[in-house]
Amino acid sequence: MLRLTWVQPEDLVGHELRQARLDGRDASAVAARWRAAGGGEAPPRAGASARPRPVSPRLRRLAEDLLDELSRLPSPSADAEPTDLGRIRALCLDWPSPRPAAAPSPAAPVSPDASVSPARLEAAWLGRAVGCLLGKPVEKLPLAGIRLLGRATGNWPPATYFTARGVPRDLLAAYPWNRRSAPTSLAENIDGMPEDDDLNYPLLNLLLLRRHGRAFTTDDVARVWLDELPPGRTFTAERVAQRNLLTGLEPPDTARHRNPFREWIGALIRADVHGWTNPGDPAAAAGQAHRDATLSHTANGVYAAMFAAAVIATAATGTHDVHACLRAGLAVVPPGSRLAEAVRHAVRLAGAHADFDTVVDGLHAVHSPAHHWVHAVPNTALIAAALTHGDGDFTGSVSRVVSGGWDTDSNGATVGSVAGLLAGSPAALPEHWTAPLKNRLATSVGGFDGTGFDTLAHLTHREATRPCPSPP
Repeated sequence: MLRLTWVQPEDLVGHELRQARLDGRDASAVAARWRAAGGGEAPPRAGASARPRPVSPRLRRLAEDLLDELSRLPSPSADAEPTDLGRIRALCLDWPSPRPAAAPSPAAPVSPDASVSPARLEAAWLGRAVGCLLGKPVEKLPLAGIRLLGRATGNWPPATYFTARGVPRDLLAAYPWNRRSAPTSLAENIDGMPEDDDLNYPLLNLLLLRRHGRAFTTDDVARVWLDELPPGRTFTAERVAQRNLLTGLEPPDTARHRNPFREWIGALIRADVHGWTNPGDPAAAAGQAHRDATLSHTANGVYAAMFAAAVIATAATGTHDVHACLRAGLAVVPPGSRLAEAVRHAVRLAGAHADFDTVVDGLHAVHSPAHHWVHAVPNTALIAAALTHGDGDFTGSVSRVVSGGWDTDSNGATVGSVAGLLAGSPAALPEHWTAPLKNRLATSVGGFDGTGFDTLAHLTHREATRPCPSPP
């Protein structure tokens, strides 16, 4: 039986009930009706439940009705967590000042805070790939399993890619590698950078900027997705948004309609290009990330993307340390939001403990009971903690964030991008991380399969330096 993941109504209700609890919406009556009718909980890790046969038409219709009913419940968090950019900015009292306009002529001086070199961008692309690749084989595994696998080969905290060599069979049986990733991402199997959605989305956003410039609209993002993004390469909120587009909904309704994943990590993993192309201008980077994110996400899911874009834009000039970059990221997030609170707590925790495993245990104690492992709030907190504790060092930062579990490849990618920018050039990244990539990226995004990271850096630099009109 074909089980299409992430869109079956009967699988979405449990996720929406969890999101309602996070929002403070009282969904107890809906939950009782769902369970009384035979409805199940959300699949714990996969995109579809493992039931042996399709549910009845009656239960599916009920699931659709309950999803709509849940969406109408009042949310106590709405005022502190708006999605509209104007309301977000009104809440952010430290919103960054916009970067001064570009110099009117080539002869006029350009501030170093307004530029990024191709070499720094290449380090960012490489860093994103390295962090993603490190996290791929242990994605979806519980924290205990990740720690046991790393320690079994003396690679804890992970100072190089995971390997199956020397791991006891009973341990692999208890904690198997990610089925899709192990054949291409364990150390003994790596032959270039394999395809991953964490690299596909930066490529799509590079296409977006090449076609529409930095003044693109959310509708432009939708057009690029419909033209270039195979549905089978999407997950969670992106798959729901694409489904909503095909049923005739338009943004921002594409992010809201029957989409319990609207505060998950998907928009954050699309944010890097917005930071890379706005060096020294975290406000512009956050604005671009907002226009991208609102196709599929709301509230904290959008803030995670804005936070990442602002951090990356600040890191892109090479003139700020990682702690200043994180402060710039927080400046574009509503201070009363759950995401801002989680990031502030993570930074404090990272500053208080010398042992990062202790930091991770503290984050899991706070977030794991209530959140899915792909939710934006805990993953953004872990990103901030790893960058703080690693003090911007490349290996230390990607190692820490992957060692923290949850969405390991996505978190590794974002941290690798930031740490790569801070390192400044490909030569500054340890060769044992970059050499296996062979300057080659596999992807299903048209026109990019096999492209080198040096080429991607030059294409990104072109967009970063292209004159840009104000967005509508």
